[in-house]
Amino acid sequence: MIAGFVEPTAGAITLEGRDLLAMKPAKRGLGIVFQSYALFPHMTVAENVAFGLEMQGVPRAERARRVGETLELWDWPPSAAASRASSRRPATKGGACRALVIRPQILLLDEPLSNLDAKLREEMQIELRQIQRTVGTTTILVTHDQAEAMALSDRIVVMNKAAPSRSARPRGL
Repeated sequence: MIAGFVEPTAGAITLEGRDLLAMKPAKRGLGIVFQSYALFPHMTVAENVAFGLEMQGVPRAERARRVGETLELWDWPPSAAASRASSRRPATKGGACRALVIRPQILLLDEPLSNLDAKLREEMQIELRQIQRTVGTTTILVTHDQAEAMALSDRIVVMNKAAPSRSARPRGL
């Protein structure tokens, strides 16, 4: 609903006083990381990360600067950014970088770590949490994994039949 893929049957969704339901999804200022990452296989990591900026008409030099800054957050060397994201770790990082480089007001994460093995999932949780804190972007994480929710969240909302049933800080649940 926040991203605009599903229309709510009632209620409102506002962000800083703006009615998101009255806005086209592309104009909502959201960064989204899907479970599948949705990276273009014919593009390099850097090209994938730059895609949203290119669609926004950001000039080439500014795109290159912002892509470099975003990849640096993830300690991604230029040589790796020039390759294609063919394994799970680069795909996960590439999807997150592409969502963050546009400097969204809200970052939506739709089970981005669910396709990873336990060891890689834990490593990515640590990296993602560190970057969340560094960048300071409000993040909404959709997950069915309680441990992941506890590791990545400042506040957790437990949903039951499409309605919030509990909301608290991780230690309060």
